[in-house]
Amino acid sequence: MAKDPVCGMDVDPKTAACKSEFNGQTYYFCSKGCKATFDKNPEKFVGTKSSEHSGHH
Repeated sequence: MAKDPVCGMDVDPKTAACKSEFNGQTYYFCSKGCKATFDKNPEKFVGTKSSEHSGHH
């Protein structure tokens, strides 16, 4: 399982709604909305330990 970097939901890469490539890594998403949010500002969701987005659920 992969983790949606936007909402934190577990996503099966085989059935993920969407995916994006960033810095050579593939990220999987539960919905087009999460992918769009990620694509606008991917640095916000990868490579940090910030809890800015922890309230999305």
